[in-house]
Amino acid sequence: MDIDRIKNSIRNVPDFPKPGIQFKDITTLLQDKDAFGEAIEAFYSAFKDKEIDVIVGIESRGFIFAAPLALRMGCRFVLARKPGKLPSETIAEEYALEYGTDAIEMHIDAINKGDKVLIVDDLLATGGTAKATGSVVQKLQGEILSYAFLIILKGLNGDELLKPIPVFNILDY
Repeated sequence: MDIDRIKNSIRNVPDFPKPGIQFKDITTLLQDKDAFGEAIEAFYSAFKDKEIDVIVGIESRGFIFAAPLALRMGCRFVLARKPGKLPSETIAEEYALEYGTDAIEMHIDAINKGDKVLIVDDLLATGGTAKATGSVVQKLQGEILSYAFLIILKGLNGDELLKPIPVFNILDY
């Protein structure tokens, strides 16, 4: 696994979407097939020996990493989406935003009782979306083995919100 290749393929965009933010643009990683492949392999290496039944990808960039990882690991892939995006009966969990609330939904038949679940997203900041996704998995009686992120923004302490469940990341800033 070439962590430097992965890290060097991510573009930093200063002052986006507002002044003071250093946005980590993963589109450049996705355009580099070798770096993208290294990222999927890094996730696979971390979880290949775990008995995972389902990988849940969080909308929308989590899908990018979760789907190929699920194929590589030979397990099911499930979508966690914003409200109103899934066509069948759903279960939801609300979470707080800086100003207001949002929610995450999954189909009620996406997780079976006792399924061992890995939750994947591209980036962990404050942890609200990941925590809400985990709450939905638990409502459906799945067992969360770990959360996994390409990037963790360490200064925002999102990993603290997810404890005691383990958190894996490839890069941190």
